[in-house]
Amino acid sequence: MTNTNPKRHFTLGLIGLALASALPFAAAQTFPSKPITIVVPFPPGGGPDLAARVLAEKMAPKLGQPVVVDNRPGAGALLGAGAVARSAADGHTLLLTPNTMVISPHVLPAGAGGGVDVHKDLVPVISPATTPMVLVANPSLGVTNLKAALDAARKSPGLPYGSPGNGSPMHFAGEMLKSAAKVDLMHVPYRGVGPSITAALSGEVKLLFTGLGGAVPHIKGGKLVPLALTEKKRSPLLPDVPTATEQGVSGVEVNAWYGVFVPTGTPAPVIARLNQAFNEALQLPDVREKLAGAGLDVLGGTPQVLADFMKADNERYGKLAKELNIKAD
Repeated sequence: MTNTNPKRHFTLGLIGLALASALPFAAAQTFPSKPITIVVPFPPGGGPDLAARVLAEKMAPKLGQPVVVDNRPGAGALLGAGAVARSAADGHTLLLTPNTMVISPHVLPAGAGGGVDVHKDLVPVISPATTPMVLVANPSLGVTNLKAALDAARKSPGLPYGSPGNGSPMHFAGEMLKSAAKVDLMHVPYRGVGPSITAALSGEVKLLFTGLGGAVPHIKGGKLVPLALTEKKRSPLLPDVPTATEQGVSGVEVNAWYGVFVPTGTPAPVIARLNQAFNEALQLPDVREKLAGAGLDVLGGTPQVLADFMKADNERYGKLAKELNIKAD
């Protein structure tokens, strides 16, 4: 016979609600229960990869589990983002990416990266760092400042410039420069900072927009010539390099932030635990030294800081993509 006792159903319902509400806290109590993977959606050698490996080393002892880095480049960071979004929402698979992930959906075809929706399928944990961006040249171009580079571009219409990929902040910086200075440049996208810098070093492209993280060693070694910062102010790492605005080209202000994300549905206590571990690692003097030496400005803070970055960039770059007609090359 069917039990229709309303009191019994009410009691069972309360028990069910109590068990359901206790699950996230139980998960947090046992987290982490296995090794943690940080997915970087770019090849080894660039700023995001460096940041992930520096932080992974310091977070492992804090969390009591190994922390490994898994590079999954492609589709403007969306392949790696999709892989994380489809993983178990238990905090053991993270994504560390620059803001390319938020920008590229405005440039790439619909469905790129397996159709991941970075605003719905992922949630913020922390923004560990930001990085200034710089326009550099291969020494063979024979230029030492932005004006000379623009003159060279006017003499050679279609002069190629490289970036770490379609939809990257560097791609937008190049298109903004084209519009502001009224020059004809050809975008050449690469699969990450490392490959793009290799191309600039070899002379495959004469100009390159990149983050300071991967460029500083080559600038100091004289293998790349810094021309302009795409920032509102100069960087302490390159105090003698003026901004584009200082050199008479306004409207070319783009920077990059790094963000750590987990799949939507990850319990809030697990996110809080991860945020705490990252913040603690970012306060270590050797971590700050390594990140600063690679051209990264240490940030940290709450998940809301990263959420605000995402919202602002989604609106800004969505508008710019339409205004400048920026598309994948």
